[in-house]
Amino acid sequence: MARTAPSWKDVPVTTEVWAHRGASAYAPENTLPAFQLALQMGADGVELDVQRTADGHVVAIHDETINRTSNGFGRVVDQTLEDLRHCDFSNGFAGRRNVRIPTLRDVLDLFRGTDVRVNIELKNTVVLYPGLEDDVLSIVRDAGMADQVLYSSFNHFSLANLRGRVAREQIGLLYSDGIYDPWKYAKWFGAGALHPHYLALQQPNFVWLCHEAGIEVHAWTVNKDDDALWLAGLGVDALITNLPDRLAEVLRAPGR
Repeated sequence: MARTAPSWKDVPVTTEVWAHRGASAYAPENTLPAFQLALQMGADGVELDVQRTADGHVVAIHDETINRTSNGFGRVVDQTLEDLRHCDFSNGFAGRRNVRIPTLRDVLDLFRGTDVRVNIELKNTVVLYPGLEDDVLSIVRDAGMADQVLYSSFNHFSLANLRGRVAREQIGLLYSDGIYDPWKYAKWFGAGALHPHYLALQQPNFVWLCHEAGIEVHAWTVNKDDDALWLAGLGVDALITNLPDRLAEVLRAPGR
């Protein structure tokens, strides 16, 4: 579908920039170096993925296995935290070594006391983790960050387990495509936000209809300038990106 990017002056400054797995274009994804860099770059929010180890620790990692992101091998669910801490999670970044997998609490401690929103994605999909929602809620509350965190997942059954336990504004429904009138679904579900792939926003008036229903829109994964301008011009509430510094520069350029 053809689209025209808005001019600089048409882009609302209210669109936030969230760092996808941290500043993952510059440092190993879902690691403290990536999250520290996102904080230094002034990201409005960060997104991280969580899974659970064999001995019950909630850790930040996207894949169900450690094969792609570390020098180790195997599924997260089959290994203890100590096992994982012996691995180097710097794969793909030649200038970094001995990068360790962080726990969810490690990441939360980094952002406690800041105004950065923390989006925790529950990776309760390929591998199911019974009670993961309880574990995550407990860690977040122990960290004193219950009001700073929001929760998302492609597994909407997992998010349903959070209803009534967190504010609706803290629940974000992740999806790539194929939901009919998603703002109606989100309102029925009791979620305060939709987290669609950005190409799912080409439906006319999508963002306006969501906002009319009281639903925020947080789009992923946006790394190109023209896409960022187009989406911000639509009024998208947050852009999830591997390049938080670049998108912030594009959206907040002076002289608009």
